[in-house]
Amino acid sequence: MLTLNLPSSRPMISAADKEVLLVTNADLRESANVECWPVQNTFEVKLTQALSSRFGITLKRAHGYKNDKRHGFISSQREGSDLFASIDPQAPVIVLLTAWQYSHHLAPSLAKHRGPVLLLANFDGTWPGLVGMLCMAGTLTGLGKAYSRLWSAGFDDEFFFDGLSAWLSTGQIRHDTSYLHPVDATHPASATPAWAIGQRVGDYVLQHKDIIGLFDSFCMGMINGVFPQKALVDIGMPLESLSQSALLVEMAKVPQSLREECLAWYEARGMRFQFGTDPATELTRDQVLEQCAMMIAMARFTQRFGLTAVGVQYQQGLAQSCAASDFAEGAIGSSERFPIPDESGQIIRSGKAIPCINEVDMGTAIPQTMLWRLLDALGLPAETTLHDIRWGSDFEGTFYWDFEISGSVPFEHLKGGIAGATGYRQPAMYFPKGGSSIHGQGKAGRLLWARAHYEGTQVLMHIGTGHAVELPAAEFERRRRATTYEWPLLNCTLDGVGRDELMAGHQSNHITVAYVAEDQLSDVLRAFVAQALRQNIQVLVAGDAVKLL
Repeated sequence: MLTLNLPSSRPMISAADKEVLLVTNADLRESANVECWPVQNTFEVKLTQALSSRFGITLKRAHGYKNDKRHGFISSQREGSDLFASIDPQAPVIVLLTAWQYSHHLAPSLAKHRGPVLLLANFDGTWPGLVGMLCMAGTLTGLGKAYSRLWSAGFDDEFFFDGLSAWLSTGQIRHDTSYLHPVDATHPASATPAWAIGQRVGDYVLQHKDIIGLFDSFCMGMINGVFPQKALVDIGMPLESLSQSALLVEMAKVPQSLREECLAWYEARGMRFQFGTDPATELTRDQVLEQCAMMIAMARFTQRFGLTAVGVQYQQGLAQSCAASDFAEGAIGSSERFPIPDESGQIIRSGKAIPCINEVDMGTAIPQTMLWRLLDALGLPAETTLHDIRWGSDFEGTFYWDFEISGSVPFEHLKGGIAGATGYRQPAMYFPKGGSSIHGQGKAGRLLWARAHYEGTQVLMHIGTGHAVELPAAEFERRRRATTYEWPLLNCTLDGVGRDELMAGHQSNHITVAYVAEDQLSDVLRAFVAQALRQNIQVLVAGDAVKLL
């Protein structure tokens, strides 16, 4: 006779008439959750008041404040799963996001929730709920879950109230995403020489494969950054799965003399490191020397496995083991790079950037690697990087984005190159072992940007163009202090794509950028679109970029 003994369920949490449930999600790292909680609490009060005074709706918290943790966030997948197991599956749920959040805490449950779901974010540089919301949005899109998204700087503007009203009355918010234009092989640009070049590059990739090597995967809860294997195979870009433990072993083989030679090479070219003496709070030479060993080890793995691109997960695991990966990632992604010898003394890929996939995000690995392949084949500067869509604000009547990666970019993307870079210690709250960032101001120029996401096993890619600008020193400093001071910052506009368009339609917290000269941009765009289509990727061209085709 079978006996069943399952844990007892919690009492059901439901929403009465004129009630909406609130769920809040944030980091896996409790130090960050404590730091971010006061801002979250402020926006909960704002939302509660807006719902009550404007709509007569009561906001009901589905989970409580944790006295022992000193915050009221969901902070693990287990906690999120247990919570939703007790939530009425038909209840309307607002997920309020005011900080970075690990989407996998909630996404598996939200994907099966039958009631309306609203992802609501503050729009702020210091407390970037907008970044977390875009990550969760891309995640739910990949999981096939219908949802709504909304954002606001202060929860007090008509855009916010109109969106909230629509969701409360219909269960959905319909944003205008007509800035995205589907393009296929019948487009008139298919008759151009540039299109034929892109097709040839796509054929090469499908035949020869551009292998992406990632040291572990699934970074910081980004389900949107973990693509199905079939999706990668179908576009000719399979995964080489590597272990971060093997990276540590390879780093240990790098002799001290080679580490010192590497650091001296960058100092001789003008990079300034803000060295101190206390490794717990300051940047030390030993930390940067360890980062040099990581770059050398990464390059050796790249050669050994015949990889086109490489990336390190870092944030879980290595964060407790060695200095941050950021200096290694930016430096290896540069064409001007310390000459890295293999075990026999041969220099690895001299003069060529090795695309580095920050945070092992496959959705940026695809456009980064494709752009590198295309630009390198054309003999053009081929450095690529991802950025967080961190924030943006007006300056002299124009909205400029703040794109800010969490540590480093290729030196070629900075004003002044290596000599324009400063190394700061990575913030101790997230990086207990320290390590240098590569900070600098993004240089002015024309950009091609892209982002891949998946629906089922189909890869889709948004492609657009933009202008990187060098804002005046005082305005750049204001934005640095409003975001993360130690990290590189790129200010730009996107052609024909405003703030609310990107927030409505983008499927990630990340965006890939490459610099392309003005007189070559149209041809490179055509070739890149043709390459993507040839590699079985559905293409949507964004904003005014469609006019360049």
